Amino acid sequence: QVPRAPSQPLAGSESRRFTNKHSKKALKASLTLGILLGMFFVAWLPFFVTNVAQAGCGCVPDGFFDVLTWLGYCNSTMNPIIYPLFMRDFKRAMGKFLPCCRRSGEPRPSAISLSLRNSNSGPRAATSLKNVL
Repeated sequence: QVPRAPSQPLAGSESRRFTNKHSKKALKASLTLGILLGMFFVAWLPFFVTNVAQAGCGCVPDGFFDVLTWLGYCNSTMNPIIYPLFMRDFKRAMGKFLPCCRRSGEPRPSAISLSLRNSNSGPRAATSLKNVL
């Protein structure tokens, strides 16, 4: 048996709100992951089972195999639809870069600001080859 540490009572409504907020986020993340994985298995599992059956007996018609292949491809097209529906952060990030999703009044990021943001460095003073070596 492992001894338990005495549990501490919650520190009022603030800790309950904190717990509630995180449990809602965890529930939403679990739901999103469950939907994505469920759709993946529904779309690709028949393809893989049929692929194994085709290798074993060669009894799967080509048309049926093509339909299952395209079902898997359709799953890949569903991911960009599912992510924005269930993930607010993804929706915000897409809104910054896609003109169709941007709110009016938001400036479009420039290529220079994007490259600086992605390079993990800020603006630097001009350096010559001598200073680098």
